Amino acid sequence: MTVIRPAALALALSAALLGGAAFVPAPALAKAKSSVASVDIPYEEFTLPNGLRVVVHTDRKAPVVAVNIWYHVGAKDEPAGRTGFAHLFEHLMFQASENHRGEFFEPFKQVGVTDQNGTTNTDRTNYFQNVPTTALDMALWMESDRMGHLLGAVDQAALDEQRGVVQNEKRQGENQPYGQVWDKLTRALYPAGHPYHHGVIGSMNDLNAASLEDVKNWFRTWYGPNNAVLVLAGDIDVKTAREKVARYFGDIPAGPTMAQPAVNVAKRDADTREVMADKVPQARIYRAWNVAQTGTVDIDQLQLFARVLGGAKSSRLDQRLLHNDKLVDNISAGAYASQLGSNFIVMATVKQGVDPARVEQIIDEEIRRLINEGPSADELARAKTAFRSGFIRGIERIGGFGGKADALAECAVYEGDPGCFRTSLANIDKSTAADIKAVAGKWLDVGSHTIVVEPGERTPLAELPSETPAPFQMPTVDPKYTTTPAQVDRSAGVPKTEKFPELKFPALQRATLKNGTQLILAERHDIPVVQLSYQFDGGFTADQGRKPGTASFTMNMLNEGAGELGSLAFADAADALGARFGTGASLDGATIYGSALKENLAPSLALFADLLRKPRFDQHEIDRVRATWIAGIKQEKVQPNAMAMRVLPPLLYGAGHPYAIPFTGSGDEGAIAALGREDLVQFHKDWIRPEGATLVVVGDTTLKEIVPLLNRVLGDWKGEGPAPKVPAPAEVARPSTPRIYLMDQPGSVQANLIVGQVVPSSMDPGSIRFDMANGVLGGDFTSRLNMNLREDKHWSYGVRASASNTLGQRPWMTMAPVQIDKTAESLQELHREITEFATGQRPPTDAEVARIRAIQTLSLPGAYETAAAVMSTIASNVRYQRPDDYVFKRKAEIESLTAADVAEAAKALDPNALTWVVVGDLKQTEAPIRALGLGEVSIVDADGKPVTSTAASK
Repeated sequence: MTVIRPAALALALSAALLGGAAFVPAPALAKAKSSVASVDIPYEEFTLPNGLRVVVHTDRKAPVVAVNIWYHVGAKDEPAGRTGFAHLFEHLMFQASENHRGEFFEPFKQVGVTDQNGTTNTDRTNYFQNVPTTALDMALWMESDRMGHLLGAVDQAALDEQRGVVQNEKRQGENQPYGQVWDKLTRALYPAGHPYHHGVIGSMNDLNAASLEDVKNWFRTWYGPNNAVLVLAGDIDVKTAREKVARYFGDIPAGPTMAQPAVNVAKRDADTREVMADKVPQARIYRAWNVAQTGTVDIDQLQLFARVLGGAKSSRLDQRLLHNDKLVDNISAGAYASQLGSNFIVMATVKQGVDPARVEQIIDEEIRRLINEGPSADELARAKTAFRSGFIRGIERIGGFGGKADALAECAVYEGDPGCFRTSLANIDKSTAADIKAVAGKWLDVGSHTIVVEPGERTPLAELPSETPAPFQMPTVDPKYTTTPAQVDRSAGVPKTEKFPELKFPALQRATLKNGTQLILAERHDIPVVQLSYQFDGGFTADQGRKPGTASFTMNMLNEGAGELGSLAFADAADALGARFGTGASLDGATIYGSALKENLAPSLALFADLLRKPRFDQHEIDRVRATWIAGIKQEKVQPNAMAMRVLPPLLYGAGHPYAIPFTGSGDEGAIAALGREDLVQFHKDWIRPEGATLVVVGDTTLKEIVPLLNRVLGDWKGEGPAPKVPAPAEVARPSTPRIYLMDQPGSVQANLIVGQVVPSSMDPGSIRFDMANGVLGGDFTSRLNMNLREDKHWSYGVRASASNTLGQRPWMTMAPVQIDKTAESLQELHREITEFATGQRPPTDAEVARIRAIQTLSLPGAYETAAAVMSTIASNVRYQRPDDYVFKRKAEIESLTAADVAEAAKALDPNALTWVVVGDLKQTEAPIRALGLGEVSIVDADGKPVTSTAASK
């Protein structure tokens, strides 16, 4: 249940996630074009007599169906005095309906749902979930019950509950650094009265003023079947879809035919600017223009312009401001499409000590230069390649955010054509440099609004003036819509799912490369992509005897140039092939990742080999990344969750332990500043070596094909000298009494509560049982902690508990952002819930265990839909020395567990040895927390160092 800001089509968003795009030599480009052109999302569609439009896409690779329904209503449709209604109602749709008196999630959890959520933006509200094929009747019954039979279940208590949850979601967003920018930006870009003038989440005043009749009228107006598009994608065909959809939705009467607001880009005729202060470590510049609406050639071409300007590692702005002049720590440009008009946004985080005006001037210069000169042939080819390869990767998923169902629904709602993505791809493919020059000159000449956020004291964001809404008048229903007789006896309740698909996991094939690396292959031929994950020992634990942060920083630097190619040239070479590379370290290991288009597999592997074997570690790149890294640490010290994640691990593990480091992985400023090139070279020499490593490959290849290709580029690779060994992490004792550490965040409207404790390793025989216990307590939306603080008390937007996988003792943590005036009460409730659960005062019930069991097991047939999910599971098995059939053994163990087993596992938690970190305004949190008497209370700064109460509160 999320607010989504205006965004482009799923294909554009997929491309935006790529690390850049580079020039493709003509033969390779021609080959890539022909391959990508054959990749599509085929669909069929039909419309019920009541106006419900249904789009069906068949994909049999997994026994799951994505159910994705979009209602063509968003924040743009809210009348004066009723801002936030679209999003508030999205939350209400997850409550009871007339024929299901319980949380909407409940029946879905019982069948192993995945990717379930709802979102609201300016233009639409959507609801989606992936369910096992055998549970499709249940899903359609539930969706149709809330579409056709909701109002009788919406009462004042439900409204008050979700109003409180939404208001905490609003506080949570505004409490973040730079968190007030987006509301200010929309108010400046769009005049009063424009549908986009106010933010999606609305004003506190309007949310408080919402009456029960108001929200019911909202439903009557907008939630009819004729204002919706239902997409079914996956293990289904149009014949089955037609029969089932007609059965469950056919008798729902149509609602009024609501006219959509006219397109109103609101192009501005002058540039404007404002400066605001916030408690941030460095200035940030936001510059935005109102540009062409979705579904136009212009917005597609502006996507290409944005890519060349600031959407890739070698973009104009990145080269100038990040790599050459080194005036910013990050910069981006993007075109974000919406129905009535879109936004083109440039965002730059300015280095400390740099005048933002200088950065603004260079942004202007680069935009003007690109408009005047246009992109080069190489730049344009790189941008096109990015979109095409992004589309290929994006269509692997049937549902969830940005999957195939999303793309079809978005096209159907906004353009009336579920296949509009084809038009966008064609627009991008045929665009010329002259087209890009012209469209940018047309839209980015004048009319920008700039917000510069400077370090200082935050001023609370003023609410928009309250307005009295006009009296409600129910619009007329078009008589052309009819219904069919009811085919479902809803008094019988939700359809039961009696059978479930069997868990299937790809067969694993093995080989040993000439360099000694063990290769594990899982074939997946759904899309023409091959993914690789090279698993190495080391990780943060290898920092023992080195400067803290060496592992993380070294792994990050591997992607900054290799072989004969510097940082930007390497990125261009990779993107030319549509390849993607990533590197990273975790507590217990290091990973180097690659993803290659099938047609460019061999040259992509050559680059992958250079990254592994020949990182350049150029001094000027080390200096650049170091400066940005240290700036990132300073950003972490003003972000509430990051603040806690820096301080809590040393408290749990004790100084000197390899896990006693910021879990953000960034280290500390002093250690990063002291790292020399020789430190990186030595770490790479010691740990990035083929002996003892495992390479996991998943995708469109075979052992016969991939082994020779890998041996060609990696076969003669050998480590230098003896391989180092890191001792197993030492066992640490828990504290003898509870401890509470307070961190000051003056003026915050929320407090972030984090409680932690060490629990046995992932290698422990009881780890699966503990995960089940955690699921009951706090590991799911329906768990005790979340249902208490969010659904019952509505003091929080959400509470989650988790235990990360580790070779040593695992860190178990619960995170709860809560409204500031309920900090002590929330801490007390969390403590009570944990105590009652761990000590057996309120042990897990059979129903709770059955629900978590279903979540953990029935979801498995759909959990391995993507190659990335398969690869992650194999890599995890390697890291924690699990057998190939671990997924089946884990499932069998979970199915065998009883409530008594889970109650015993819950005893791993000791409520008398908890460590709490609370980030919030000390003036409002300290005294109430001390009054609880739950443990010794200390105050620490962002580095975990003790400070006095008086000093922290000033």
